[in-house]
Amino acid sequence: MKVLTVNLGRPTPSAHSDAADGLTGIGKQPSDVPVRVTDPGPKGSGGSGLAGDAVCDLRHHGGTDQAVYAYAREELDAWEKELGRPLPNGAFGENLTTLGLTVSRARIGERWRIGDELVLEVTSGRIPCRTFAGHLGERGWVKRFTREGATGAYLRVVEPGTIRSGDPVEVVHVPDHDITAALEFRATTTERELLPRLLDAGDALHTETLRAARAYIAKQNPVS
Repeated sequence: MKVLTVNLGRPTPSAHSDAADGLTGIGKQPSDVPVRVTDPGPKGSGGSGLAGDAVCDLRHHGGTDQAVYAYAREELDAWEKELGRPLPNGAFGENLTTLGLTVSRARIGERWRIGDELVLEVTSGRIPCRTFAGHLGERGWVKRFTREGATGAYLRVVEPGTIRSGDPVEVVHVPDHDITAALEFRATTTERELLPRLLDAGDALHTETLRAARAYIAKQNPVS
């Protein structure tokens, strides 16, 4: 298991960006130098966890629970066949293109050590947006990506560190529950009746998902 590439994005204009300045950092390219990874701080003010990586729409992207986005090379390869076009590392806006990791089926709260220092923790799947769709230029992409459910994983930074392309990945903790990034994704998009199950993952859940699950339960069980 390893990181094939560490990918960084620069601010570029996009007609599909939701950022006030019309910029996006979704177009990421592999870095040929080591990259420092730290907790960027709360969503709304904190951007990417990777130094030199642009997050332009701070309302919807970045922050502690979405500090790093990982996607498996194996899933990119499957999409290449599906779409009939090449998808280089970073094509889905992922910071880490991995090999040998079942990223979408990683459990919420699962921890990965990358290189000698960095430890990351899985928090959620990735919900596709119109910036993602515009970036790929595929008709009906949001629905197509959602239906497939190969969502990748957002991660928070547990221990900061410096990483580079080719670094090994070690899974150092697997929680004792069955809540995966893919299941969390389904629960927050097409199968909201699954939301109560997510509480099995506890505080490791993305903060917004945890709030949504509790609100759903409260709505289903109103206090008389």
